[in-house]
Amino acid sequence: MSTHDLPEPVRGLLAAVLDALDIPNPATTGGSAAHGRILNTRVTHAKIALRDILEEHAPLGIEWTTNYLRERLADTPPVGYVTSAQAQAALDAGKTWSEAVTLPGGDDQ
Repeated sequence: MSTHDLPEPVRGLLAAVLDALDIPNPATTGGSAAHGRILNTRVTHAKIALRDILEEHAPLGIEWTTNYLRERLADTPPVGYVTSAQAQAALDAGKTWSEAVTLPGGDDQ
């Protein structure tokens, strides 16, 4: 079965679950606490959505559940830590490592 054979509502839900789980890694261990809190919250929302669909506790349907999950994910964006990609971009721009892993507000990560 290819992914093209999946019904669109299922593909949408799977994409939302992937979005929940696939957040950028922190550049340093200092960012791992924020990353972990955000990821845990997002995983919890994804589990609830999947459980509701699989156990047929989603009376408004899969599309509504997917939209609700996306709204919850928007409430918990992966921010508050410097990502590996952000740090690398800063290094490529000539910043030092210390500068690269410091949040704009001044908190070291």
